[in-house]
Amino acid sequence: MAEAAAEEDAEAAGGSRGDPPCRGAAVGGGGPLALLKARALDVTFEVGEEYEVIETIGTGAYGVVSSARRRDNGQQVAIKKIPNAFDVVTNAKRTLRELKILKHFKHDNIIGIKDILKPTVPYGDYVVLDLMESDLHQIIHSAQPLTLEHVRYFLYQLLRGLKYIHSANVLHRDLKPSNLLVNENCELKIGDFGMARGLGADPRQAKAFLTEYVATRWYRAPELLLSLHRYTRAIDMWSVGCIFAEMLGRRQLFPGRNYVHQLQLIMAVLGTPPATVMAAIGAERVRAYVQSLPPRPPVPWENLFGDAEPAALALLGRMLRFDPRERVGVAEALRHPFLAKYHDPEDEPECVPAFDFAFDRRVLTKEEIKAAIVAEIADFHARRDGIRGRLGYRWDGWVVEGTVGSLRGRLGYRWDGWVVEGTLGSLVVLMGRCWVVGSLRGRLGH
Repeated sequence: MAEAAAEEDAEAAGGSRGDPPCRGAAVGGGGPLALLKARALDVTFEVGEEYEVIETIGTGAYGVVSSARRRDNGQQVAIKKIPNAFDVVTNAKRTLRELKILKHFKHDNIIGIKDILKPTVPYGDYVVLDLMESDLHQIIHSAQPLTLEHVRYFLYQLLRGLKYIHSANVLHRDLKPSNLLVNENCELKIGDFGMARGLGADPRQAKAFLTEYVATRWYRAPELLLSLHRYTRAIDMWSVGCIFAEMLGRRQLFPGRNYVHQLQLIMAVLGTPPATVMAAIGAERVRAYVQSLPPRPPVPWENLFGDAEPAALALLGRMLRFDPRERVGVAEALRHPFLAKYHDPEDEPECVPAFDFAFDRRVLTKEEIKAAIVAEIADFHARRDGIRGRLGYRWDGWVVEGTVGSLRGRLGYRWDGWVVEGTLGSLVVLMGRCWVVGSLRGRLGH
């Protein structure tokens, strides 16, 4: 009843779609210009003549991001370097996955690819992205003012982007504040799709889904901790709820030190899991542990976030539910009265067609993944530049390592006496020494 009343109050106060909150929601970048090769945390950026690297703006387990400027038009961009991208199969697969997903997605609230640079030797992957001066983690845990209007606008954009992602049958699986990029105009974009997976109906995939590293522990849904074997879009909605709570309180809601502590923190707020969840716990040892704990009632959200408006807490309560079937979906969350100021069903697009994860289900060698990444880069440039005939244009100095040997000049090239001409997305086997990615539709002969 209280939840419904809160929603009615917010509905009455809603009105027309509002403007975003004031500028300055993000901690901006800036700094002196650097030389062409800028050293960032012992990582050298070799980006050619097109870009001028400025400074490091972010680091993570899978790459370093620096701000940069295009020399020809002065456009500000971010360049992400994934050092040693091909040393480990899992890292190479992650790189391939993120490239394919970001090429497929086109949405205001998802980070966009502007360019993909040629692979270097030793292999390092450089992706040129939208420049976002900060991320939500930096904003939340700084002295930067963060009003309820900022929270509302950030949450709306997160859900708007997630609706698009989920409509493509993609689960992000690693939503957290540091993966939500923000600029000075309060614009938010979802990034880091290396852990994303398809939403499949095959129950045989459930065990593999669980055993993979899924989401930073603090934002991990209970079904992943409790082995519920029910993995749906609701795992991302739990993460959104944790991020929402972190914006409201400016501290992590469930900062567990380990798996057991994580469960304890969740139960300290949500109370004992309901009987439906208890019955669905797949691991006997986990079920026995949870049942051994004394019963706990849930803590009212207003006790934790007393300054938040009732509609905000009503929506938060719909996101953070033990049972994933009871969690609010992204489309319904966008319609919630707390977000009425921004909600516009005509401006919350879905992704058509859905993303195809067939490549991710195949077991590929490191060399095959390298070839696939090279093909993705060639495909990106060909599509961007409107190439219709031969596979590539002048990528002088491109060196493909491994069994391929060296390709110098065009990707439609002369090698060992063979002239290769193909169409978009084609790399060709020659004497068993190249990979086949796509198919050859042009000419192959002396």
